[in-house]
Amino acid sequence: MISLLCLVVFCLSLASNAHAAGTHQIFTRPGENVTLPCRLKLDPTFTFGMASSRIKWSKLNGADEIDVLVSMGFHKVVYSDFQGRAHLVEADDNDASLLLTNIQLDDFGIYKCDIINGMDDNICEVEIRMQGVVFPYSPPLGRYNLNFHDAEAACLEQDTTVASFEQLYQAWKGGLDWCNAGWLSDGTVQYPITRPREQCGGSRTDAGLRTYGRQNKLSRFDVFCFTSGFSGHVFFVEGKLTFDEATEACQIAGAMIAKVSHVFAAWKLDGYDRCDAGWLADGSVRYPISRPRMKCSPAESAVRFVGFPDKNLQLYGTYCYQAQQ
Repeated sequence: MISLLCLVVFCLSLASNAHAAGTHQIFTRPGENVTLPCRLKLDPTFTFGMASSRIKWSKLNGADEIDVLVSMGFHKVVYSDFQGRAHLVEADDNDASLLLTNIQLDDFGIYKCDIINGMDDNICEVEIRMQGVVFPYSPPLGRYNLNFHDAEAACLEQDTTVASFEQLYQAWKGGLDWCNAGWLSDGTVQYPITRPREQCGGSRTDAGLRTYGRQNKLSRFDVFCFTSGFSGHVFFVEGKLTFDEATEACQIAGAMIAKVSHVFAAWKLDGYDRCDAGWLADGSVRYPISRPRMKCSPAESAVRFVGFPDKNLQLYGTYCYQAQQ
């Protein structure tokens, strides 16, 4: 029997992003294929590998486990919605990696790879997270001024869509904390709290998604928008500019004045960091901080919101967006 010193399962993350302790993360989008890595490494003195092992992949759902695939030698069983989409990679005798094709919204979450060899049971976990950014949005009129149809139009103006519950849930797991309630694509109104406090939920001390449930679509709230990212890049033009001058400065640079979605995507997906407040296309002034420091969002990484200042009297630099040619 192989001892625990000789048998180790390796979960090799395919993503460069930072991960939570103990669980490797892979970022992807709906419709794409993804490989969840899991590997058996044997002591060189042993000559048998995966053929003598039982491999089980399951998806964790709270305290429950949903079976995905079980393999024993040549015998393999794929379960329920994963049929036709879940396959062992089997690049070599010790490869237990799982290929999932055509990723669906329900596929996002934590998966467990369990390899049993003799009396040894070795486990690793891999989390599939949605690549993209959820961000809260309210118009120049101020918070709670969007009915559902206005919310859809506001996100569309940002080249985004109204976020789904799953997308907001993933963003909350990633640390999104926002105290204003916003529309989601299913017609519910919710908001994510990672740091419970009295002004955001009263006496409640639990973190989570606070919900107002499904609302009349003429009711007014903010909205959560979702973008999977852009192929271009964001850059900053220094100066003391009015809004019109900021727009022109971006055009002179061969770009367009950046939208809120462009800055959020650059900040979240590319780590864009700039401690200069600048105009954006909706008339707001914001700046992205990925490395918190004194005078630049010292408490947290965030896209800081200055407000909707007077476009003719207030002077700032500007953020521009250059689409990929």
